[in-house]
Amino acid sequence: MDSLLVNDANHVWHPLRQAQTDITVTPILSAKGSVLYGENGQEYLDMVSSWWVNLHGHAHPKIAKAIFDQAQTLEQVIFADLTHKPAVELASRLARLLPEPLTRVFFSDNGSTAVEVALKISYQYWHNQGQGYRKRFISFEGGYHGDTFGAMAAGNAAHFHAPFQEFLFDVDVMPYPHTFDGDREIEQKEASALQHFKDHLEKYGNQTASLIIEPLLQGSSGMRMCRPVFLQKMVAMAKSYGILVIFDEIMTGFGRTGSFFACQKASVTPDLICLSKGLTGGFLPLSVTVASESIYKAFLGDTFDKAFAHSHSFTANPLGCAAALASLELFEEENTLQKIKQIETWHHHHMAKLSKHPNVIKARIMGTIAAFDIKSEESKYALPIVATLKKAFLERGLLIRPLGNVVYLMPPYCTTEKQLTHAYDSIREVLDQI
Repeated sequence: MDSLLVNDANHVWHPLRQAQTDITVTPILSAKGSVLYGENGQEYLDMVSSWWVNLHGHAHPKIAKAIFDQAQTLEQVIFADLTHKPAVELASRLARLLPEPLTRVFFSDNGSTAVEVALKISYQYWHNQGQGYRKRFISFEGGYHGDTFGAMAAGNAAHFHAPFQEFLFDVDVMPYPHTFDGDREIEQKEASALQHFKDHLEKYGNQTASLIIEPLLQGSSGMRMCRPVFLQKMVAMAKSYGILVIFDEIMTGFGRTGSFFACQKASVTPDLICLSKGLTGGFLPLSVTVASESIYKAFLGDTFDKAFAHSHSFTANPLGCAAALASLELFEEENTLQKIKQIETWHHHHMAKLSKHPNVIKARIMGTIAAFDIKSEESKYALPIVATLKKAFLERGLLIRPLGNVVYLMPPYCTTEKQLTHAYDSIREVLDQI
């Protein structure tokens, strides 16, 4: 194992780490359910679902078998002029699960790319309609949509993207009225944000191609939650100007917010929706951008000029599609939505106690996601305390990665009450020491 760490230090470039100061990495040999196993038998509860991708638990035998079986039949084939059963079945299944009229599935391979696809579709849609003057895009303060250039432009995560600002296209950024339990100012914040949005639309609504938002929950900016009523009013205003609405459900999809999709929980249907992360249950990279039928038809024509000229080498990879189909079947076979409700109930029970801690403010819960802020003068992503917290949690057998001064839990759906109780007890121990 020493050689593994030496070779890691010599050759691996890890994401989102300052390698000069954050020199410790933790080897993981295997995983099962909600538990990661280290080199010397250490056990770590995966309380972040391994970057929000794992749904049913690590190494779930059904998904593993589906990938194995598919690999012996068809592992990969070009998807431009060919098709295959796993992709067709997955597209059909997603179309049945999503609200109408989201019926046309475009495959890609990760969340950032799914967002790029949505932005390109929304822009070319108007170009194909002879309304190329619709060049503006709307996003929301605190939004994060990925790390490719279009996704960076649509997001507002300056702590990630500051060096690239001069290369990004302009986006109109709207206020985002995030809230928490006991927030007495939320109605005022929503009214102010909606008025700002209305004023902007009166000036630029007819020049705007689309808006993009993480529905109900902004992930990377600190699990910032908004109320369904804000989303409903905002989307209605946007659609009155014909603006295409993109929901980035890369993180919120597949049960995280308590409903299968956040758009269902909010009773709002977008024109385009981006899905990834939990799509394959956390086994393989795969993403989709799903559009309405009317958007799809705007790309039809007698020549290639109107076609959507975007592709990926591994578009609709059969192994990824097989994993996704198995994951969707597990929702029915294991009564997963009931598990999600149970985890949410446990969150409320434990957070009611934890929120009384003097270092805890702004507690909030949605589905399997629970978060709170640690009292701090600063809230930026790379606070010095983050490394201290991560180390303290690992020492107690927990994989938790705070977002600045925000501590959150997003466990796999197989997590037990005993495991979640251990997580909350350990968090309290750490808070008592800082």
